[in-house]
Amino acid sequence: MIFKVLTLFPDVFQGPLESSMVGLATQRGLVSIQVTDIRSYAHDPHHTADDYQFGGGPGMVLKPDLIFEAVDDLLSSHSDEERATIPIIMTSPQGEILTQAIAQELSLLPEIMIICGHYAGVDERVRRHLVNREISIGDYVLTGGEIPAMVLIDSVTRLIPGVVGSHENIEEDSITSGLLQHPLYTRPAEFRGMAAPDILRSGHHAEILKWRRRESLRHTLDRRPDLLETAELDKTDLTYLSTLGYTRPETSNQ
Repeated sequence: MIFKVLTLFPDVFQGPLESSMVGLATQRGLVSIQVTDIRSYAHDPHHTADDYQFGGGPGMVLKPDLIFEAVDDLLSSHSDEERATIPIIMTSPQGEILTQAIAQELSLLPEIMIICGHYAGVDERVRRHLVNREISIGDYVLTGGEIPAMVLIDSVTRLIPGVVGSHENIEEDSITSGLLQHPLYTRPAEFRGMAAPDILRSGHHAEILKWRRRESLRHTLDRRPDLLETAELDKTDLTYLSTLGYTRPETSNQ
């Protein structure tokens, strides 16, 4: 997987993406993260990347010419057919909210380009005639698109085969399974008067699985009941949830 990132602040990416799983994936050649400074495509002595808004208004706007030139240059080795298959994503609060399903979809692709918005925004011509997808990480505004780009890269990278040691680790993640994850415990078994559940130390695998499923259902009901409407639930799940006072709406997928 190749990530090509366009940003005004390339140094921001060095620490987070060189550590943990993403850093290891890069070292092992499973992913390549290529960060390009948008200002390097400026043609004036001051490397100007932004300008005032036409019509007036607060805040500066990222110029379109630098971004178009950068994308054309970075994709110059691709045929028109290949280029048409590459997502050119702009991080934006106006985009679709990033979900696990989107991350999974993107993880199947060989290459992704990400444009990091900044200042008051990006010239509309970039949005209309260059970008083919906009993604937001939530309904709030940040100082720039660099952090959302890193979130996107991280969420996609861990789904690439070979990055996470066991595929079961991914399947049991919160959200991935359709539910929130069950509680996790490790040694010491007792700590400051707080004990890990006896069932987890019993060695009864079937009972442990049953306990974990029920705890996952209970956590989801307490914290994200909306997920229960679309999660894959069997009769046993629904019966247990009914004891907790939950009834699934009839219009939901079952």
